[in-house]
Amino acid sequence: MKSFFKIFFASLLALIIFTVMGFFLLIGIVALVSSDDKSTIDAKAVLVLDLSTNFPEQSKDDPFSAFMNKTENDIPSLYDMVRMIKAAKNDTLVKGIYIQCAGNANGYAASEELRKALLDFKSSKKFVYAYGETISQKAYYVASVSDFIATHPQGGLEFSGMVSSLFFLKGMLEKLDIQPQIFYAGKFKSATEPFREYKMTDANRLQTSIWLGDLYNHLLAAVSASRKIDTAELHRLALSGAIQSASDARKHKLVDDLMYDDQFKTKMNQQVGLGADDKANFVTFSQYSKATDFRQSGGDRIAIIYANGDIAGGSESNEGIGSDAYRSLIRKLRLDKSIKAIVLRVNSPGGSALASDVIWREISLTRKSKPVVVSMGDVAASGGYYIACNADSVFANENTITGSIGVFSIVPNLEKFFQNKLGVGFDRVKTAPFADMGAIDRSLTESEKKFFQASVDSIYYTFKSRVAEGRKMSVVSVDSIAQGRVWTGKRAIRVGLTDRIGTLQDAVLCAAKMSKVTSYSVREYPEKKTLLEELTEGYKKSVRSSVVKEELSVDAIYWMEQWKGIESMVGTPQMKMPFTFQVK
Repeated sequence: MKSFFKIFFASLLALIIFTVMGFFLLIGIVALVSSDDKSTIDAKAVLVLDLSTNFPEQSKDDPFSAFMNKTENDIPSLYDMVRMIKAAKNDTLVKGIYIQCAGNANGYAASEELRKALLDFKSSKKFVYAYGETISQKAYYVASVSDFIATHPQGGLEFSGMVSSLFFLKGMLEKLDIQPQIFYAGKFKSATEPFREYKMTDANRLQTSIWLGDLYNHLLAAVSASRKIDTAELHRLALSGAIQSASDARKHKLVDDLMYDDQFKTKMNQQVGLGADDKANFVTFSQYSKATDFRQSGGDRIAIIYANGDIAGGSESNEGIGSDAYRSLIRKLRLDKSIKAIVLRVNSPGGSALASDVIWREISLTRKSKPVVVSMGDVAASGGYYIACNADSVFANENTITGSIGVFSIVPNLEKFFQNKLGVGFDRVKTAPFADMGAIDRSLTESEKKFFQASVDSIYYTFKSRVAEGRKMSVVSVDSIAQGRVWTGKRAIRVGLTDRIGTLQDAVLCAAKMSKVTSYSVREYPEKKTLLEELTEGYKKSVRSSVVKEELSVDAIYWMEQWKGIESMVGTPQMKMPFTFQVK
């Protein structure tokens, strides 16, 4: 017995010591992770803008990045980037910006906001230099603002026009004996085409050629203004395939010189008064965010709500817009008297029709007590436009994809697939003829098909009515620009879907003006998760993200996300652009 107590109390003491040590270790980790002490930067700093980084709509700090040596997980938001570039314009420690422009992970509208911020920065007479061993066309769109652009002598520049690609599943579904039962409203509503066509319909090809042409013309105009080359000449270079090598890019004045990395950095050193062998003071924007106060402060508050991702019912997910969560959030801000105006930043291809209407209702109520201004990001289409249409003012970038006012629903019939491919059969007993309506193991009856189409038509009419009310148009006028048709931000103004071309910062300034406040701070929502939530959820997400990125290419990840999106469409009326097109 004496031996038992000896072992027991020794084990208990060890457990107590371990617990105390663990507690203080946790305190140390919390202190390290949550530390917000401002850093400093030295003189002659050159900010590094890496366009291969995707700047999210809302920044999300990864508490495990410090421990996993993955500092890229702490990425500033797009709005933070714009504000930091503006702050750097007047920062005497910052001498210029170095753009790494091999690739560009940001959409064309996000790139437009970055480009405008860089153009404003240049008005300070500080330099902007750009370099890429090979420069993609989308990266060149941003980098073309630079005072000096160089590429590797054996590298090159992509300048060959734009293409938008879709994939079509009808042939595969036929081979699998799967029948997609499709219901839609709007002749331009291309959302269901991959399931019902082998290639683009004439209507979809027409609308795609127009919005893609708008993006391309914007690219040509931007490059022309910066490089002093006529747009007709730029178009000719793309038509003829004239840019095939780095030498071609220099010959046609798209880049200024061909250099190796060390030569380029020596030239930058000269710009800031350093010798060729001196170490340059390169500062990332993540580092700069901790060294400068770029956020506005004041007594009143303007709220920015980020509506980013697919719209769905329920609570907010990590990468989506949950109607329950956003309804509660908007209501909370509506009742908060310290919030003088709301800016809704929409970057969404849409989603559930019901969830979109839930959010629309809250915005309508909020407008009665305070201004609501919408800022559109890369995409604010279908359900994304539904939640934006009744704001007091709607801003879009020229390259924003919007509109797509239409509805669809899909009910797959897998009866023959189960029988012929898997040898599986189904049977049932029901108390009413429509008890199993929408079951995927049989085809819909004619009556059921009429029900589904009637539901889609009813939701489509409601959609048009919401737009007519919000935009002060007749339903007939809305119908003429609806039909599921996609518009660029530039054209959306002409047809009455948006009010102004402008960035998120422009929308914030408009909200301040409408609410008649001059001294204000900006609060961003949804609010970041608590440290405990980040610690419990962040590790799993960080590891999963790292594994996916290491095992799959960028294109593979893109298509995987598209396949995941198909699942959410089944059986539920959708206001959505289900396949996020790639523009190259």
